[in-house]
Order: sequence, then C-alpha cells, then structure tokens
Amino acid sequence: MNLLSLNGLSYSVTEKGVRKTLIHPTNLQLDLSLRTIVLGANGAGKSVLLRLIHGLLTPSAGTVSGPSPNERSMVLQKPVMLRRSVLANVRYAINAGRSKTDGAIDISALIRRTLDRVGLAARAADSAINLSGGEQQRLAIARAWVNEPSVLLLDEPTSHLDPTATAEIERIINFMHQDGVGIIMSTHNLAQAKRLADTIVFVHQARVLEVVPAAAFFSAPQSEAARAFLKSELLW
Repeated sequence: MNLLSLNGLSYSVTEKGVRKTLIHPTNLQLDLSLRTIVLGANGAGKSVLLRLIHGLLTPSAGTVSGPSPNERSMVLQKPVMLRRSVLANVRYAINAGRSKTDGAIDISALIRRTLDRVGLAARAADSAINLSGGEQQRLAIARAWVNEPSVLLLDEPTSHLDPTATAEIERIINFMHQDGVGIIMSTHNLAQAKRLADTIVFVHQARVLEVVPAAAFFSAPQSEAARAFLKSELLW
C-alpha cells in the first residue's frame, strides 16, 4: 500500500508578538490509491495543510513521510502563467522540476502527450496568458503532471471556474487517479466532494477532526462541527 503519513505535523506563526497556530499537531495516514478530499470551511486550514504536505511551508514540528518531496506536485487555486507559449510553460516545468525521464526519452513527445491529456495540444503555440481561466488551470495541471508525480496536491482548483470548466478539471483529476497518481485535493464544495472523494479529511479551526471513508462522512459524520458543516451551518 502506497501511504503518505503526517507525524505530529503542526504549523504556527507569530503575528504582532502573538503566537497563532494554523495547524494543530496532526497524525494521519492516507492511502494514495484512494482520492482524498480535504474538506472544510474557508479559513479552516485546508490550504496550509496542503502546503505543509507539499513542502511549500516548513512545519513548526513533525514530519511528512511517504513519497519524497520531489515526487509531490502541487496545483494552486489561481495558477501563475509564464509569459510564453503553452508548450514552453510545460517545458519550463521539466527544466525546473524533477522528471523520471532521462536522456533516452523524447522530451518533446512527453510534452505533447501531456498537453493532449489535458486537452491543450491544439493550443501548444498560443500564449499561456491568453488562455481562459479553465484552460490555465488545465495547463497548471499539465505542468505538474509532466514530471510524473506520485502524488498531486490541488488547492481548490475549481473555485473560480464555471460548471463546464469544473467538470473538465474533475475529468482530468479522475484520469490522473486512474493513471496511478495519488490525489489530495482541498475544497469547501460539498457536491464536488461527493463526486470525487474516496476519503474525507475534515478540517475545522486548524484541526483535523475526521479522516474517514467518504460514504461514512456524508451519512454519519462523527463531530458536531462536521454535522454543522454538512447542514451549511458555521461553528466558530
């Protein structure tokens, strides 16, 4: 079983002399053969948790074990596009990141195959900054996918997209999962979580309160906070 484990992971910052905990000490194991959805209200700590897992943030305490940092890719809520072509954006990701390719692999063919997987092959020569929001998010996924990660972390990747673009991103996520990439994705969208999740990690007030199969979470949540969240209520 391919596992990713958080071992006493926590994160705190000091603001104006006051120490604030953004993720309380967390221990959990995630089976990367299952799609994990990190669910919770805005400000609950979902994004911080994903950044800690990826390595964009250094934890105040604890460790992440499983796939190495080089095998973890991340797609942010609002991707940053390089002012160059779609193809060049993906090529730069190979140059800057880690790939399982070597000199015997045709890099150009790898890029074309990746762009085809996300439906952008026909736009390879176009400027990335001229893509629609949904296309830019697909390009961000292509940049992550081309390096053949063991796990892809996605931070609310469809929060600014319309239903059609959202459906396309979800299709690609499922395709990646079928291709053997571990998926860990944050959202506050209950309908999306029901469509995608095998496992739910529920975060409330910087604490991971539940790590359970999706069916169990939606039918019988264990915590008062989760029950309130499912009823679209807020507990602070």
